[in-house]
Amino acid sequence: MEDTNIQWHLGIRPALDLELLDERENLSYFRDYSLNRQALEIDLLIIKKQGSQQVANEIGRLFRKYNIIEYKSPLGQLDIDTFYKVGAYASLYKAYGHTVNERKANEITVSIIRKAKPVKLFRYFEEQGTSVDTPYNGIYYIMDEVLFPTQIIVTRELVSEEHIWLTALSDGIQKQQLKALLKKKESFDTKFDRELADAVLEVAIKANWQAAQELRGDDSMCQALMELMEPEINKIMETVKEETRQQVTEQVTQQVTQQGIKNAITALKASGHTNDAIKTFLMMAYGITQNEADGYL
Repeated sequence: MEDTNIQWHLGIRPALDLELLDERENLSYFRDYSLNRQALEIDLLIIKKQGSQQVANEIGRLFRKYNIIEYKSPLGQLDIDTFYKVGAYASLYKAYGHTVNERKANEITVSIIRKAKPVKLFRYFEEQGTSVDTPYNGIYYIMDEVLFPTQIIVTRELVSEEHIWLTALSDGIQKQQLKALLKKKESFDTKFDRELADAVLEVAIKANWQAAQELRGDDSMCQALMELMEPEINKIMETVKEETRQQVTEQVTQQVTQQGIKNAITALKASGHTNDAIKTFLMMAYGITQNEADGYL
């Protein structure tokens, strides 16, 4: 399935909400946060209600009061220009407070989430002498030469058992990981958490359709999986039906056209018209080529 067909960004808010479940009372989420009246949006803004309280989860350990989140899809580019662009978004967010210095620079962080490690970007940091620390698996801190503390989260390197929801936003998860997601969803007590899980699972299933198909044979998972897959299956069935209808219509039209041409030729010949005259008529009346007209005669 093409990456352009998958709305990856729809999964990042629920994935992080579930990752940071224990901190929910202290975090507010704002998806596609508009920076100004123009088309500048942050993928996700997370605001800590108690800015000084540290988040226990290693994904949010860097968080301060205002936390800018940029999510890059599996095929999304993360180079030095993208890195600085996200930093610019954070700068604009800082500058667009209602009053001067309402959002203090030391209260802002930047997080960039990507499936694979951006090797060229890290090579650039190395060449420039920019320090990159790795406090946890898959989490890289860039604290020097940036306006705001920044972390790059490489989901492929995270411990999947500990970060099941964030690592689910990938086009390379296996059947067992999908099964674990479904079981985890069933363990939630609240409707809200199950809906968040469904949002992540919908993205994961679309990105890993083959793994989901393989899981359909598992009786214990089949019902839960089919509920999630039903909208996509219905969409595919509708597409197939429409394509079939169009094919049948084209076939019927072609048959009617061919019969009409044959009837016209019979009538024109009975009226004494020459083959050249008949060919000219067929080309003008039916829009066929000279070779096609020759074939009928």
